[in-house]
Formats: sequence, C-alpha cells, structure tokens
Amino acid sequence: MEPKDHIDNTINHLFRQESGKMVAVLIKIFGTENIELAEDVVQDALVSALETWKYRGMPDNPRAWLYRTARNKAIDIIRRKKHSKTIDFSDPERKLLTSEYTLANTMKDFWKEQHIQDDFLAMMYACCHPDISQENQITFILKSLCGFSTKEVAKSFLTAEDTISKRLYRTKEYFRKNKIRPAIPFPEEIGTRTSAVLSAIYLMFNEGYNSTHDDQLIRKDLISQAMWLCKSLLDSAHTQLPEVYALMSLMCFHTARVDSRITEQGALILLPDQNRSTWNTELIRLGGNYLNQAAFGDTLTTYHLEAAIAYQHCTASSYKATNWKEILKYYDLLLHIDNDPIVSLNRCLILLELHGPEEALEAIKEIKDHKILDKYYLYHAILGEIHERLIQLNTAVEHYQQAIQLTQSKPEQNCLQQKIARILN
Repeated sequence: MEPKDHIDNTINHLFRQESGKMVAVLIKIFGTENIELAEDVVQDALVSALETWKYRGMPDNPRAWLYRTARNKAIDIIRRKKHSKTIDFSDPERKLLTSEYTLANTMKDFWKEQHIQDDFLAMMYACCHPDISQENQITFILKSLCGFSTKEVAKSFLTAEDTISKRLYRTKEYFRKNKIRPAIPFPEEIGTRTSAVLSAIYLMFNEGYNSTHDDQLIRKDLISQAMWLCKSLLDSAHTQLPEVYALMSLMCFHTARVDSRITEQGALILLPDQNRSTWNTELIRLGGNYLNQAAFGDTLTTYHLEAAIAYQHCTASSYKATNWKEILKYYDLLLHIDNDPIVSLNRCLILLELHGPEEALEAIKEIKDHKILDKYYLYHAILGEIHERLIQLNTAVEHYQQAIQLTQSKPEQNCLQQKIARILN
C-alpha cells in the first residue's frame, strides 16, 4: 500500500487538473442553472477517491477512476430527478437521459475525451462572458475550473471568504437568469472572445508571478494554473491562435526566472542581481518555440511584444549585455498599439539603462495620466532609482518611502527599505 501522503498529493494534483473538466461536463449534463450540483458531484468523487484509495491503494488509471465515479453519481442524480423540474430534460442533448434504455450509453457519450476537452473550453469562454466583471471571471475560474476552494480563492485575493462567496453567487445567478449556455464561439467571433479569456489568464499569472497582496512574492499555484489554462487553449484546434501562442511564450520566459527572483528567506532579488545559471533553460527553449509559432498570420498583439522583450532578457548572457536598443523598439511598438501609462513608465527604465537618468526623468515628466501613476508603487520606485543615480538622495528617499506606502507586498517593501538604508548609510 502506498504512503498516505503520496496518495493525498497525487489526488490533490489530479483534482487540480481534472476537476474543471469534470465540472464542465457535468454542467453540460445538468445545465448552468445547476452549477452547484455539478460541483457537489465532483467533490463527492474526490471524497470517494480519498476514502477508497487510502485502503485499497491507487488504481492503475486514477483519472479514469475519478471520471467513472463522477459519471455514476451523475446517473444516480438523473434517475432521482428525471420527474422533477430541477433539470431541463427538454434540451435535445438531455432527452435520451430520461430513458433507462439510453441513459448509460448517452452518459458515456458525454464523457468521451474529445467532448470533455470541448466542454472545458466552452466553459472557459462562458466564465469570461463580457457582462461578467474581470474580478468575478477570475474568481469563478479559480473555483470552478481550477479546483480551488473558496478559502484558497480568498487567500489569492487577500479578501474574506464571505466576499468570494458573494462573487461566486452573483456569477452563478448571472448564468441562471441569462440561461448562459457554454459554447465555443463561432470562428468569426473567436478572436474577440479569446481576448477576454487571455486577459483573465494573464491577470491570474501576474498575481502569481508578482503577488500584490501576499507575504509571498511568488504564488506558484496561480502560475501553474494560468499556464495550464493557456495550454488547454493550445490543445484545441479551435483556439490555436497567434495571440495564445504569444501569451504562452511570455509566461514560459517569465516562469523560467522564478526561482532566481527570491532568496531562500523570501527576499526579492532584482534582475541585475539574479543568478542566470539558475534560470530554467528548458522553459526558455519552449518559450522560443511558442514565440516562433505565434508568428504566423499578420496578428501583432501586446503579448507578442511583451514576449519579445522577455526573450531579450532571457537570452542575454548578463544584465549589461542586454540588447536595450532592441527592447526600446518593442516598447515603442507597444505604445503604438496601446498608449498605456504603465507601458510608458516601464519604457523609462529602458531609457535609464540606455541613455541615463536625465533622459529617463524627462520621459517620465512627459507621460500623461500622472494622477494614475502617482498611486502606483513602481512609479515612485523608478523615480527613486532615477534620483538616486542623479545623486539627489533626499528626493530618492522620499520616493522610495512613498513606494513602500503603496505596495502591500512584504518582499517589495523590504527591498525598498534596503535601498533607503543603502542611501542613509
């Protein structure tokens, strides 16, 4: 018999990867008006796995065992509720579930591999419906498609479980009232709809890569889930789009550097000081492959350009050897696509390395929307760095102190405190 810890870890990993697919299939069976019912069946299947595998050991195919258990539980529910109004059996896809002659085979059809993948993809698009706020989109994706508990989702957003429960309730109510039917968009609208899905995935990734609220700077659970969701899009012929490959490339490049960004004690290590020998060369190679695949067609998105910037950082032999001129070109293209003040601010960091603090300071002064930037910790952190290089130390300290007030990340606060201590000492 296998150790209990190994079984628990295997189940947790399996549940993270498969729960969303199971929920998606069960929602197709029960309808979006019964999302909680679908989630309950998945939870029951997990509990059954924990109880059974602990005594009998792991089955040869744990995934198939889990799916079969969920399918059998769904059959039991269909039999109990086929005369109630809980489930809409008038739907053409569900009519055959009401007859014992066709119930078992019809249910097996729902759980065919290709159907599972398509249903999961359709549910991703449903979660990112344009009328659902982005905050609620990510909350719902984490809970229903990534297998996070309400407590885990609350931790990700550093908010109360009650708040998360209310978000989930509002989202489910929206599905019920509007009778949202999960579906893969038609080819003519898939590009627009995919944009919303990618935006949600990238926000999730960024919260994992540079957590805004957690004592930990890096949340590997969020990073892995974001990459898994993006890979799910690439696994379907419907969504093998240039921008999806570009985002996957970008996340590979960033993730390759994760272990070099913090010390064993959890302190932040800035890019110039990172040990490049610890960077994951396999992820960098994969990122390059995805970036090449993103080049087909005439699509150029912010993901393409951000991935190209990340590629330059990942392939430079040292910080000093970075091709700042090439990176500056990409930032100029980014601003041409989207004149975002945050992009303009990040561009000033490149000017700082390429042309020095005077030009970087002038560029910052030219950025519009300073009211927005003034509330952003990185704005003051960059100004602190610029003034420090100009030997305007009192001003540098003031900006570093403002930056500390504007970030809730302990590692970032500690890093800024060290910069102040360096100046004062």
